[in-house]
Formats: sequence, C-alpha cells, structure tokens
Amino acid sequence: MPLQAVGVTVLQINVGKVCNQTCGHCHVDAGPDRHEVMPDEVVEAVLSVLEQTRIPTLDITGGAPELHPRFREMVTRARAMGKHVMDRCNLTILTLPRFDDLPEFLAENRVEIVASLPHFSARQTDAQRGEGIYEKSVLALRRLNALGYGEEGSGLVLNLVTNPVGAFLPAPQHALERDWKRELDRRHGIRFNNLFTITNMPISRFLEYLQESGNLERYMDRLVGAYNPVAASSAMCRYTLSVGWDGTLYDCDFNQMLELPVTGSAPRSILEFDQATLAGRKIVLGPHCFGCSAGQGSSCGGATTD
Repeated sequence: MPLQAVGVTVLQINVGKVCNQTCGHCHVDAGPDRHEVMPDEVVEAVLSVLEQTRIPTLDITGGAPELHPRFREMVTRARAMGKHVMDRCNLTILTLPRFDDLPEFLAENRVEIVASLPHFSARQTDAQRGEGIYEKSVLALRRLNALGYGEEGSGLVLNLVTNPVGAFLPAPQHALERDWKRELDRRHGIRFNNLFTITNMPISRFLEYLQESGNLERYMDRLVGAYNPVAASSAMCRYTLSVGWDGTLYDCDFNQMLELPVTGSAPRSILEFDQATLAGRKIVLGPHCFGCSAGQGSSCGGATTD
C-alpha cells in the first residue's frame, strides 16, 4: 500500500454492454437488452492514443465486442499501427449467420482470441451460460482450429477462460489446463494454447447470486483469508488501463463496472489522455480487489502467480 501503476502496456476498451448472451456470472451485466455502445468520438480517441503512444496491446471487450459496428475497423487500424490486438470472444457470436466470415477476419489480422468457456462439460457450461451454449461453443472452437488457431507454430493464439461455477476459488490453473486440454481433445478434437482461471468478483450478477444464496459473507471471508501479497503486487491494474464505453478511464474492468474511475491528478477521460500521469497513478481499491489477490491471483490473463 498504496498500490501504484507501473506503466500502461495494455489499453483495454469496453466497447459496450450489448451481447447475444445473458450469463449468470457476468460482471458487466451485459445482454441483448442493453444499449450502451462506444460512440465514434471515443473510438477515434482510443485509436489516436494508440497511434501517438508505444502502448503495444489493444484488448477489446464488451458485451460481445464483435457487435460494435466499428469492431473490424478498430482491429484493422490498430494492426496497421503494429499493435497486438486481443478479442474477448464469447464463441457463440461466431455461430451467428451475419458473422459467418468473422473467424477468417480474425485469423487474417492475427488477432489473439480469448474465449470464455466455463467448463469442458456441457452440463456445467450450460448451467452458467444458458441451454445449448456449450454445443455452439464447440462448433466455434472447431472452426477456429480449422483456421490454425490453437495449433503450435501457427501464431494464431487461442486462449480459453474459465470462472468457477459457484462461490469458491478456482483450482490451480496449471492443473486445470492439463485437464481441459486432455478432455477437449478427447471429446471433440479441440486444441487451444492456454487456460486462464479468473476468480468470480463479488459485483453485479454474481454479487446478487451471493446475496440471494446467503453466501456473501462466507465468500468474502474466503477471499480475504486467501490473500496473497505476491498476487496483489502482480495485479493487472498495475499495467492495464481500462476505457469505458463512454471514454471514462478506470484502473480495471471491475472498477469500471462499479463506477470507480481513476483518481488524483490523472485525467478521467480518454479524450484528455496523459500517459505520463496515468502510468504512475495510485490505484483505486475496494473490497472486490481481494478477488484479484486471493490464492494464485486473478487477472484478465488468468492466474498471476504459480
């Protein structure tokens, strides 16, 4: 304490809350009935910041980021600048008819895909994300594999993300990754690069579940009791800057959902971006931060410690 940023190497942009799914664990509270979409002014500001700085990575999330009308333009312009682009994909979006050519587009632009899949079994995946989601996800993964995603040496990176189905911490990431690679290959011939485990944050829909099930106090005790100072020092907020759909700046995607913008002398909007000030900012903390610092740690890139 205090937790300080050490730079900005990832610009993570939430392009809106519109999604083709309504998942029970979603901290963004996204769904088909949401209307928040990043406006043109903010899109241009994001691209301008990338062009004028050496920030190497653009991480695009949502909602379903592919539903943004300028998603492909953002990808191609960022790639033309030499930036690494990540797409946080729910997989089922790739099975919709109007996105039939999206897998090829992502492959042509060498976009890293970070795909959400709660479990390698249908029962547990559908319990969290809805009936039939697992089957559609498998179809999407097979199509990505056919293009070279997840294949060693292809340069097309396919990472999977899992959240626990319930009020407990993820199991060790390396052990789960071995299980997932074995089972997805055995059951469906699916290959991927890495498995990221992410702790469910006590906010939004998951917070509602904890409250309704009477698990909130127990879950928070579990997070606090598993506090890991090494994980805290490796938290993603130290090198990632989160941009809300309206251009507001946050230390992370979770603070964004709680409407806790950056503080101090740092600018609060991408329209007033100042990298020097933001690179050394003091991180805004809250009780939910124990989720990122528990056990192996948790970030958008999975566990932060071995």
